[in-house]
Amino acid sequence: MKWLMRKCSRCGRYTLRRDKCPVCGSPVIVPHPPRFSPEDKYLKYRLEMKISSGLLKLDKNPFFDP
Repeated sequence: MKWLMRKCSRCGRYTLRRDKCPVCGSPVIVPHPPRFSPEDKYLKYRLEMKISSGLLKLDKNPFFDP
């Protein structure tokens, strides 16, 4: 499914333009989150990146057992 609505990354206004915001000229992004799937192939990699960047604090890393 193609998303038509876009959101400006600077001013937060919504638009249908795909290249830039008509008000401030900033790039636009798709405001919708990705679809959820129970068979997520990339969950392990996302968790590893969050743990290594410090966004997710765990007592024990479930992927790298010493």
